Formats: sequence, structure tokens, C-alpha cells
Amino acid sequence: MNTTLHPPARVTQTRSPLTRFGWTIADTWIMTRRDLAHWRLRPGTAILGWFFPVMIVLMFGFLFGGAISVPGGGNYFEFLMPGMFATTMLFGLETTMIAVTTDASKGVTDRFRSLPMSASAVVLGRCLADLVNSMIGLAILIGVGLMLGWRWHGGLSSALTAVGLLLLLRFALLWVGIFCGLKARGPESVTSVQILVWPISFLSNVFVDPSTMPPWLGIVAQWNPLSATAGATRNLFMNPGWQMGSWISEHAGLMAVVYSVLLIALFLPLSVRIYRRLSR
Repeated sequence: MNTTLHPPARVTQTRSPLTRFGWTIADTWIMTRRDLAHWRLRPGTAILGWFFPVMIVLMFGFLFGGAISVPGGGNYFEFLMPGMFATTMLFGLETTMIAVTTDASKGVTDRFRSLPMSASAVVLGRCLADLVNSMIGLAILIGVGLMLGWRWHGGLSSALTAVGLLLLLRFALLWVGIFCGLKARGPESVTSVQILVWPISFLSNVFVDPSTMPPWLGIVAQWNPLSATAGATRNLFMNPGWQMGSWISEHAGLMAVVYSVLLIALFLPLSVRIYRRLSR
């Protein structure tokens, strides 16, 4: 008896670019739900990540805030909060990297690669899930800031634009975390990234005015991508500390977009390419 084997319907349909795109969207949604389900089963990790920036705000605001002068005067919490919003986007870098390296070390990534699914859907699903996590953390931090006396003094549209810039930075840093996670050889490699996060945060305008630093160090701090987003959000929230008198401070909004777009353009295709060629 002759038996004719037919390929699965999905394989034949993927000849159409539109159908391939549809399957990519479906696969991405499945991977996003998978990552979100992990938080529901282990909520402690997510909750700790949301409230860690709150602890930093309380520490700097109440312990060190009295010794730090605000440019032009004003409430230190109003200077600190926009910078902390931007820093929170950076803090999630190691969380993304841990999730990616853990999947790889447990063989989950290899199993995904063996399935008839879109390669980009795996990294896109991780990216969207972590973006949702960051949105929740940002909302919590904004609520805490309001309770501590922080206020935005512009209109609602300006505030929403500031939030959009923050999430754009997070989206860009997500691809950096995914790339580093795919290149790492194990979860222990995350330690090196965690060590770098703090110098990047401190070497910026997040906690202090760069004009108080030595001139060469102040220039480095002003051109830090984190400083661009922090300065742009201070501008949009009309909080003190964004009028620095330099080109980079006067064009902080533009540079916040440029830095984020450059990171996305570089690390998004690299992450997808490395995943497709991954061999562990």
C-alpha cells in the first residue's frame, strides 16, 4: 500500500508572507502568556522587583536628600523621582537576562528551537512580558512618588509623553538584556551586568546635578543615555533640575529618542539572529 505523507498544514501555509506574519503574532502571544504565567506561579520575584526601586527612593530621599542641593532650589523628591523612573527602566535589565539565561541553561530554549514556531516569537514574547512587568513597576513608583510629595506641573499630555519616553527606553534595554542573556553561558553571568548597572546609574543626572561633578566627569554624566531620558522627563513633568545650559540638556528629549532607537536598531536584530544560530 502506498502512503503519501503530507506536511503539516502550518508548514505549507507559511509560504505566504502574510500567513507567516500571522503565525508569528500567534506564537508571540503564546510565549507572552507563558512568561506572564510564571509570575502568577512565583509572584514573590515580581513583587520584589517592583518594590526594590521604592526602597532606593526612600533611602536617597530621606537619608541623603537633605545633603543634596537641588538645581534652582525646590523639593529633592521632585528632582529625584524622574531620575528614578528612568533608573527603574535600567534595573529591569538583569531580570530579563536572568530569565533568558535560565531558559537556556535548563534546555527550554533548545526545546523551543526544535518546535515549528517562529524564532522571533520567543524573544518577542519575553520582551512583551517584561514590558508589562515594567509598566506595573513604573505605576507603583509613580504612586509612591505622589505620596511622598512629588508632582508633575505640566498637562496630562506632557505626563503621558514622559511615560512614553520611559517605556521606549525600557523597550530598548529589553533587547540589550535579551542579547546579553543569549550570549551568556549561565545565570551566574548576570553578576557582571548587575555590577555595571550601579555605575551607569550613579554616573548620570539621576541623583545629583552633573555640574557639581568635576568638569570631565560632568560631561560624561550628561551624555549618559540614562541622563537624556531623566532630563527629558524632568522637562515634561516641569520638575527642577533639567535646565543645565548645555546642548545635551537642551535637547534631552531628542537624545532620549535617538539613544533608544539606536539600541533597538542594534540589539533587536542581533538578538533574533543569535537565537536562530544558538548552539548550546
